[in-house]
Amino acid sequence: MRVKIVNKSNNELPAYSTVMSAGMDLRANLEEPVILKPLERKLIPTGLYIELPQGFEAQIRPRSGLALKKGITVLNTPGTIDADYRGEIGIILINLSSDNFVIESGERICQMIIASHETVEWSLVEKLDETDRGAGGFGHTGKK
Repeated sequence: MRVKIVNKSNNELPAYSTVMSAGMDLRANLEEPVILKPLERKLIPTGLYIELPQGFEAQIRPRSGLALKKGITVLNTPGTIDADYRGEIGIILINLSSDNFVIESGERICQMIIASHETVEWSLVEKLDETDRGAGGFGHTGKK
């Protein structure tokens, strides 16, 4: 799939780290380092703008190493970039650690996955088909 991209940063384009990677790392595009204090959230610019085809979205997800080692994650995980959005991709990061975290320009801050999706057309009915689970919700299946 070919996707149009505008790169207004000094960073390289997002790329897959391995042949079978699902996500591409996105990098911070900053004029100066940003300090993210414990429990603080900030919108971090990337300098990237994309034009996805209809029927696709970009999902923004945390980087597992950054989350495990530093407690930094994407607040609205997964974030969704719709195919008709043309603004700059911004990443809402939050610091869940007890230490300040300094974000440098060019630092890999999240990953982006391009995924297809369906558009739903509702079919209003009076009753749904029965299943073994029925209306059992959170914790219904128990421990095994």
